[in-house]
Amino acid sequence: MSEQRANDTEALKDTDLRRMKRLATGLLVVIAAVFVLAYTFQDEYPWLQYVRAAAEGGMVGALADWFAVTALFRRPLGLPIPHTAIIPRKKDQIGASLGAFVGENFLAEPVVRAKLASAHVACRTGTWLAQPAHARRVTAEGAILIRAAITVLDDDAVQGIVESLVRQHLIAPQWGPPAGRLAEKIFAAGGHHGLVDLMVDRASDWLAGNYDVVTRIVGDRAPAWVPRFMDSVVADRVYAELASFLQAVQSDPDHDVRQSVDNYLTDLVRDLQVNPETIGRVERIKTELVDDPRIRDLSVSSWLQIKNALLEAIDNPASSLSLGFERVLRNLGRRLAEDEVFAARVDQWLGDALGHVVRTYRSDMAAIVEETVGRWDGTETSRKIELQIGRDLQFIRLNGTMVGSLAGLSIFALAHAILP
Repeated sequence: MSEQRANDTEALKDTDLRRMKRLATGLLVVIAAVFVLAYTFQDEYPWLQYVRAAAEGGMVGALADWFAVTALFRRPLGLPIPHTAIIPRKKDQIGASLGAFVGENFLAEPVVRAKLASAHVACRTGTWLAQPAHARRVTAEGAILIRAAITVLDDDAVQGIVESLVRQHLIAPQWGPPAGRLAEKIFAAGGHHGLVDLMVDRASDWLAGNYDVVTRIVGDRAPAWVPRFMDSVVADRVYAELASFLQAVQSDPDHDVRQSVDNYLTDLVRDLQVNPETIGRVERIKTELVDDPRIRDLSVSSWLQIKNALLEAIDNPASSLSLGFERVLRNLGRRLAEDEVFAARVDQWLGDALGHVVRTYRSDMAAIVEETVGRWDGTETSRKIELQIGRDLQFIRLNGTMVGSLAGLSIFALAHAILP
């Protein structure tokens, strides 16, 4: 469709160019006919000498401008006249000059920054995004891009990357020292006291609900020579002591058991950081927990879950992901439109980014113009340029005819006035 539109535009420009050429040439023919008539009857009608002079000057101007315009694109009348067919012969130089001109005048950093600053991109973008329909449209387009990207990605390659990241950042580093440092901070803040309380409370609750279990265990472990009636007495005594002990631990924050737990944990976190034996034991546990098959299963399941969740979310406009993204876009748009300081900061970021691109790649972007023109055929290049500006150049021929006529008439009249 775009190619057909371009062809139609080119055909229209070609038609306009031909019409202007016929008009300029027709005016030359008219002036030539006037010259012939005036020259033929000037002896009979002396005032025709002025008409002849005007027509003579008009023909000279028309022919000179026809030659100048034609010489830009081709050799006039096919004659090998020097310095003609300038565009076909100088195509490469024109391309280089055009590329340099674009680079120096359009891709210059001050020009780009000034244009960007005057455009107020952040504020305009924010005003546009703040409208729900536009935010919804951006969300839909983003969903299409995300789906395309996910579809293009190779599952095995992504799983390999996930596995590599897991190995590099989770498995390869030692677990002991960082776990010890983290636990040390938690214990220093007393964060473990809640865990100790929970364990003691659970033990107390279990003891309160399992009297028969405790007494049976005590009875089963009593010596055979102890009389049976003593088993229940000893079991009751043991149960009561356990309950009293747990109650004391619960009620006394400075109980010896709590102090022992604190001392044990303090020693443990220190050993996790500096004791090679403890560190090695943790590494062996890690190896048993996350061997190669488990790592591979983890990477496969993680990627598939993320992929399926994303695809399901982006396919549903009413999903929390889609609605959340749309909401974020609207909020961002409102802030850009209403917060002048934030919008100015965003414009500054855009200016810095675009300035970096221009500074770094200006020569490469300008080279595109030079390379594109360099690949064109000389005749085709001349044809393209003529279609763009040829119609306006025909006005030069028309103006040359008129100016030549006025010049010829003025010179002839002035000569007759000075030299009668």
